[in-house]
Amino acid sequence: MDNQFKSGDRVGFKTKKGEFNNLEQLVRSLDSIPRKQSTLLIGIDGCGGSGKSTFANKLMEKSTNVTVVHMDDFYLPSSQIMNTHPEKKPIGADFDWKRILSQVLEPISHNKEGYYQRYDWETDGLAEWHTVPIGGIVIIEGVYSIRKELAEKYDFTIWVDCPRELRISRGLLRDGEEARAMWENNWMISEDLYIEEHKPFERANLIVNGAK
Repeated sequence: MDNQFKSGDRVGFKTKKGEFNNLEQLVRSLDSIPRKQSTLLIGIDGCGGSGKSTFANKLMEKSTNVTVVHMDDFYLPSSQIMNTHPEKKPIGADFDWKRILSQVLEPISHNKEGYYQRYDWETDGLAEWHTVPIGGIVIIEGVYSIRKELAEKYDFTIWVDCPRELRISRGLLRDGEEARAMWENNWMISEDLYIEEHKPFERANLIVNGAK
């Protein structure tokens, strides 16, 4: 891997520190990342409200031929979610990581288009189908995206770090105060367990400060 991409490089969100002085410099450096296949596969992980989507969108705006796939599109319908405390569930059990592996990551790793059905949060069911093209850059964005079972599929991985208080503040601003119980008693506990068990930040090639 190019010397610009050292494991655990820490950069700011708006103003890069160390190797990268700005987002444009990071984008230009993406071309030097070795690819396992014709498509550059990037995983952007981080806890809810950390700024993953914002960072992925900024990369997409500054780059060309980029497709962003959201882990939120692989959330399970409520009828399939285990109704128990997060500590009694498998890690990341509310997200169908096996589906994103079989429908997106596996095909692309074999130079075939991905094809997946989006989960609709309003209807609580699977909605329209999406095609993921090959040959450019595909970003998989969302919590659990670089979990152990998926990590080896990527050419480059990013962890977006952000203080807990700011994350829940952002989450409630988006979802409303009525979602506080879901955040505090479900999602954040599940994410804590994920971090403890899978240590995704340790395998990230780049750590971004999402609080900026």
